[in-house]
Amino acid sequence: MKGLRACIGLGLVAALVGCATSDPYATTPRTGDPYIDAKWSITHGPARDRVMWEYRAAAAALRRGMYGEAKPPLDDALLTVGGIYANVPEAKRARSYFHEEARKTFLGEPYERVMAYYYRGILYWRDGELDNARACFRSAQIQDADTENKEYSSDYALLDYLDGLATTKLGGDGSDALKRAKSLCKLAVPPDYDPHANVLFFLDYGASPTKCATGEYHEQLRFLPGHSVAREVMINVDGRLAAHVGPYDDLTYQATTRGGRVMDYILGNKAVFKKSTDVAGDVALISGAVLATDRRTDEAGLGLLAFGLLSKIVSATTRPAADVRAWDNLPQYLSFAAVSLPPGPHVATAEFLDERRQPIPNLTKTINFTLAASARDIVIYVNDQSLTPQNL
Repeated sequence: MKGLRACIGLGLVAALVGCATSDPYATTPRTGDPYIDAKWSITHGPARDRVMWEYRAAAAALRRGMYGEAKPPLDDALLTVGGIYANVPEAKRARSYFHEEARKTFLGEPYERVMAYYYRGILYWRDGELDNARACFRSAQIQDADTENKEYSSDYALLDYLDGLATTKLGGDGSDALKRAKSLCKLAVPPDYDPHANVLFFLDYGASPTKCATGEYHEQLRFLPGHSVAREVMINVDGRLAAHVGPYDDLTYQATTRGGRVMDYILGNKAVFKKSTDVAGDVALISGAVLATDRRTDEAGLGLLAFGLLSKIVSATTRPAADVRAWDNLPQYLSFAAVSLPPGPHVATAEFLDERRQPIPNLTKTINFTLAASARDIVIYVNDQSLTPQNL
């Protein structure tokens, strides 16, 4: 009986530890403004969600042309992604059987980490730091690759293309990267490099894929496809057609594959552990109840009852649920265009076209900029939800 009470006591402790959870955003104010809400949550939300909110804040800032404001959250997030995460105690606890994945420090799935480096690379290029921009695009490629087992490599066409373009502008040979980029294209194919192109349009549009949990214990991470009414972008400068481009990368494809292989993110070990302890508990409780009715086997019966009860409690406190936190304001498609213009003031428009190649009403973006007589490129970021007009 003492053993029974001890087992029950341990089980209750495990249950209390496992069930002590709460909604971290129950008291978070919502203004409806993605930038303001993200900035508030960076400061006041749980530390484990900080990177997620920094991602969201950066994307919102970029769409408002607030390039300076987009840098600090990206820098802080990438510092965490770069290695500090490994020493966070919450991450270690989340890897145990008794803590759900959502309790670990959020870094995002590979496609989300790729986009953080990609956006930072755009900002470096905008500041004239092509070497740092190229380093970001290469770091993004690493996030999409299996560097440990060498089973798959990055397959973002645009990352290779930009890597080669930066190399070309820095006086190197970007031909290998251009060849890789063209071989990876599944949608549109980028043109050969124009080393004299001095106005760069980084374009993205649509809504990214969303995460959901499926399976008996919600242990399977799945993705619902992203969507976009826009399929192409037509760029006019000073009233003349400058570029007509389609998407070079699709984030739904990238979210659900690695190196072209379809990936299933299943937290199988936790799910199996939960199932086996639950079944073991049922068997032990039934057997123990039978044995406890006979004086000759009552001690063994009580022991089985204790084991069964503990197994059921352990099963109940095991949390295999997949982590569905997400960078929820990413685009569906990524594209790019580079044009050569003379010094002076210019007006550019980006028209988002539907599947019939017709302009989508109310999505045309206007950008006013002046090109100085210098070697520094003008970098223009345009999303289909960007504020317009932009004045650079």
